[in-house]
Amino acid sequence: MTNNLVQIQKDITDTVSTKITELEKTGLQLPKNYNAQNALKAAFFTLNETMTRDKKPVLVACDKASIANTLLDMVTQGLSPAKNQCYFIPYGTKLQMQRSYFGTVAVLKRLNDIADVKAEVIHKGDEFEIGSNQDMETVVSKFVPKFENLDNELVGAFAIIKRTDGQLDYTIMTKKQIDKSWSQTRQHNNQVQKNFGDEMAKRTVLNRAAKMYINTSDDSDLLTDAINRTTSNEFDDTEIRKDVTPKEEKAQELVKQALKAEEPEQKQVEENSEKEEQGSEQGELLDHFGMPIDGE
Repeated sequence: MTNNLVQIQKDITDTVSTKITELEKTGLQLPKNYNAQNALKAAFFTLNETMTRDKKPVLVACDKASIANTLLDMVTQGLSPAKNQCYFIPYGTKLQMQRSYFGTVAVLKRLNDIADVKAEVIHKGDEFEIGSNQDMETVVSKFVPKFENLDNELVGAFAIIKRTDGQLDYTIMTKKQIDKSWSQTRQHNNQVQKNFGDEMAKRTVLNRAAKMYINTSDDSDLLTDAINRTTSNEFDDTEIRKDVTPKEEKAQELVKQALKAEEPEQKQVEENSEKEEQGSEQGELLDHFGMPIDGE
């Protein structure tokens, strides 16, 4: 590691550590047996090996403020990359963090009224039925997974949140709903979702189940704010839109320049005919160069 990277790491560590001390004085409670300094060391070990798309070290390419805020969110949620609970992704000069399935489980267990959480996937051929309880809430009434179905296609997933009073809350998603959620993420990757479909589906359904609990919890606002910010990182497509829009504008400008460059060399009748052809050609160019912006 160069002296420059060492200094950057020290500056950011000092900033985060100072902020954590301040927050602890105002009510932030870190999980028992959670060592913030060890988590920061593990994070920097990961960041030192993380590169941007143009092969620049993240610690150099991303601004210090975004790195410090990301690491502060990590500590506030009690997460550690050493336990595969989170991972870091650079977007331009901004660093962001996303939770893994294990990270979301760990965060939910920190909420006061949650005793346990888990998620399961449903494969084609498994016995699965839903019903409702006396409060007209959807429940899983039967789930019988079978060994011979493990290699079958995924047809859905569900999450169970067990409260401290013993109540079970279910969140159920079909494969179509899971696919729609995946299509809206910033890190949409068909190959990853194909190779690790079960774990990705568990993570998706658990994140959906967590939304209500996180925002209705009486736990620290610092914790819920950090949780929500990390979740929103996954679905914020601002950077994607910024990358796409200029290409549309550039395509339109190229068409305008091409049309202006042409000079009439034939009679009026021929010019009219050429204008019609140019109008058609302009539409084709726009169709070819245009890059439509995706939905959410």
